[in-house]
Amino acid sequence: MAETLIKQARIFDGSTNPSFIGDVRIKDGIVETISKTELNPKPGETVIDAKNQWLTPGFIDFHTHYDAEIEVAPDLSESVRHGITTISLGSCSLSLALGDPTDLADMFSRVEAIPRKNVLSILESKKNWNSAIEYKKHLNSLPLGPNVTSFAGHSAIRAHVMGLERSLTKGEKPTKQELEKMNQHLEEALDAGFMGLSINTLVWDKMDGSRFRSRPLPSTFANWSEYEFLNKTLRKRGKIFQGVPNVSTKINVLMFLKEAFGIFRKPLKTTIISLMDVKFDPGLYKLLGVIGRITNKIFRSDFRFQALPEPFDLYADGMDVVVFEEFAAGAKANHIEDELERKQLMKDPKYRSWFKRQWTNWFLPRVFHRNFRETKIVDAPDKSLIGKSIDDVAKERGVHSVTAFLDLVAEHGNDVRWYTVMANHRKEPLQKIVSYPDILIGFSDAGAHLRGMAHYNFPLRMLKLVRDAELENKPFMTMERAVHRLTGEIGDWFGIDAGYIKEGKRADLVLIDPSKLDDSLAKDVEAPMPFMENFKRWVRRNDDTIKKVFINGKLAVDSGKPVNSLGKERGYGRFLESQIGV
Repeated sequence: MAETLIKQARIFDGSTNPSFIGDVRIKDGIVETISKTELNPKPGETVIDAKNQWLTPGFIDFHTHYDAEIEVAPDLSESVRHGITTISLGSCSLSLALGDPTDLADMFSRVEAIPRKNVLSILESKKNWNSAIEYKKHLNSLPLGPNVTSFAGHSAIRAHVMGLERSLTKGEKPTKQELEKMNQHLEEALDAGFMGLSINTLVWDKMDGSRFRSRPLPSTFANWSEYEFLNKTLRKRGKIFQGVPNVSTKINVLMFLKEAFGIFRKPLKTTIISLMDVKFDPGLYKLLGVIGRITNKIFRSDFRFQALPEPFDLYADGMDVVVFEEFAAGAKANHIEDELERKQLMKDPKYRSWFKRQWTNWFLPRVFHRNFRETKIVDAPDKSLIGKSIDDVAKERGVHSVTAFLDLVAEHGNDVRWYTVMANHRKEPLQKIVSYPDILIGFSDAGAHLRGMAHYNFPLRMLKLVRDAELENKPFMTMERAVHRLTGEIGDWFGIDAGYIKEGKRADLVLIDPSKLDDSLAKDVEAPMPFMENFKRWVRRNDDTIKKVFINGKLAVDSGKPVNSLGKERGYGRFLESQIGV
């Protein structure tokens, strides 16, 4: 018996083919029929009137850090409610597939700004696996909300094989036997259907815990010869090399490009973060765009930047935000776990002088704009501060903006909360970025930076960007291409069975009200996380935009709200194996 009939929706099938008005019938989790002519309901069939609504494939988020959250809240409803039906784990060298719970918590927590005590508690109570094959089996045992894919994390593999201390020690190289063992773990992950290997070369990403606190991640201590050794396996098998460049040096980015080159050899599928219109360097996105074109066209590569289709904005509680890791004085403050001790540091004249010198030094590598005029205080014990920039406060007090900032942190610690936009603040450059052929739309970091970032609904922000241009009679991309960039293009590049509406294929579908692709998509919400002692994360909710979400043919979201069975019953998502190179 047919289960659901969706009638008279504007159907985008995930390709660049023209959309059309039609009906879709779902039966036993599969798209049974797609028809441009109206279908008659069958007895007992649920009928959905989708007139004036869009039906798209489920969106794919290939860069998340849900690795810990999925263990206690497998519904991952914060993504599913925005139409995400497939997510990826294991990004940025971090994976929980292999390793000791304490080691993994120390690697994962500070980098991704998730409370360590919660991550450690989750791993100590849940982790009963210690290989990629066991991890895949474990994931499939969970009542998953979305489908799940994964990378093998280089930091986790390196620490497991070498031991955490050696993996974090400069000058310590893996032996030949240890390299072979790392490669064996990689091969096992690829055999299990993992998409490839993720690495991290950014030294700003630091360890948590007390044992090796503030050392960079294990992956950053590897020589390029170590990556090249593992990449031989990826290249041979057609799998993906995912990386975080070290923006402190231009040479590092060139090494990623070199790895991708396909001249006189098979190209290595490579993707790195991230192509953005950063405020600090307004011409950088153009340069990177040209580099991406040359890499793929001239050097016959298969290289992609990751890019977000929305402003890259952040919130910060005091100094507790990742951008302060990019210079030594900021990292010094974040090294201190105790807030009272950190407040005392803010009062130290020597520290304040050091911080100011580094903050104002234009020759130090940076990504953050470091302009306190570009901030807005949104909460503080002193309510008179709310709505002002930190620079406004400095002018009122007759001090330098850096002095005002350090005073505020010394006075209020993490209770002073402020907001800024770091990149993608200009409409036309953003339109150009999402149009580049050498990018993939993603890099949400969903499940991480819980207090600082909220890009869970980036697919809807992409559709709004394109639709707004249409409504202004200044189109820069067809809506079909926009949907394709969020679905079929990603599924094809990562080699996963997702991203299309096709007869006989799994019914991962999203029903959207296009009239609600409006400013509500940027509305801020602080949502308690019951599985983390009601810790509040910053998200964005737009329940009027998403009408329905189906995963494996089962209704997962109804009128913007996750259904009660999501994350409790099996039959929604499952582990999707990568098919590239198979």
